Amino acid sequence: MLVKVNVPTANEREEIKRLVDIFRGRIIDVGDANYTVEMTGTGDKLDAFIKAIDPPLIAEVVRSGVSGIARGNMSLHV
Repeated sequence: MLVKVNVPTANEREEIKRLVDIFRGRIIDVGDANYTVEMTGTGDKLDAFIKAIDPPLIAEVVRSGVSGIARGNMSLHV
């Protein structure tokens, strides 16, 4: 899941960083007033992360279903 979160103040930036650490996500992009967070895991975990964020701070959410790719030199063929 990718979540773009508005973080206009220092307190909100610290709170989002703390939540991302607790949920073992990653901040993959930092803007002037927003973070883009990458989060993986079960649907329940992703839902809990979204619920933990103050709703007005959420700018965008993009979720996908299960996805996979082969490791190493192997590749998946369709």
